[in-house]
Amino acid sequence: MKFISWNVNGLRACVGKGFEDRFLELDADFFCLQETKMQAGQLDLEFLGYESYWNYAEKKGYSGTAIYTKHHPKSVNYGMTWLIGNEYDIHEHEGRVITLEYDDFYFITVYVPNAQDGLKRLDYRMDWEDAFLTYIKRLDAMKPVIFCGDLNVAHEEIDLKNPKTNHKNPGFTDEERGKFTNLLKAGFKDTFRTLHPDEQVFSWWSYRFHAREKNVGWRIDYFVVSERLMPKVSSATIHTQITGSDHCPVELLLNP
Repeated sequence: MKFISWNVNGLRACVGKGFEDRFLELDADFFCLQETKMQAGQLDLEFLGYESYWNYAEKKGYSGTAIYTKHHPKSVNYGMTWLIGNEYDIHEHEGRVITLEYDDFYFITVYVPNAQDGLKRLDYRMDWEDAFLTYIKRLDAMKPVIFCGDLNVAHEEIDLKNPKTNHKNPGFTDEERGKFTNLLKAGFKDTFRTLHPDEQVFSWWSYRFHAREKNVGWRIDYFVVSERLMPKVSSATIHTQITGSDHCPVELLLNP
């Protein structure tokens, strides 16, 4: 099975830059989007053979996720409170999580909150990370989990071009990196880094200073799986050649 994840940084804008052609060329079983920046009814984008599921932010033009799939799920859930309780309702207003259930696994697309300039949203980000870890651990206790998306963190120094000058900047704080370390220690695997321990490849580049042309980027888009699924992972790829967003698509191939 082929999985694709792409932060499109505004789906309507990305459609104007060839999104539909890229979608068809990649021919995935599951195609996940983050940062769709849409509300219901703003774009009619269907593909033959796929059904789609959307989670919209309450704030217009902000956040949002979607999944296109060739495989009809047993269940679909939006957000996290359906499993971990209404005390986490603060995290349910930005359209950041969609979960599909299948016989053998749960599949999630997620768009993790950015800590923002001046780290003004870091405390919220830390609370969100705790909620999401609680969520995926409860799912993992029932069946294996695959999740993908823009996690807004470069985990190790190899995951960005300039680690020293970016230390303590959003996406490379000790706090954010530590939360991802804790998630991996809880029984999950970063598929790309597991298969490519020494390879420096990026999935996001700033629009400023010709960063993409110079390949001054960050790896912040991931596929993560339950440890017991890792033997079924045949490849993890970052499609750096595909444009249309400040992110590029990332891919996972999973044996049946």
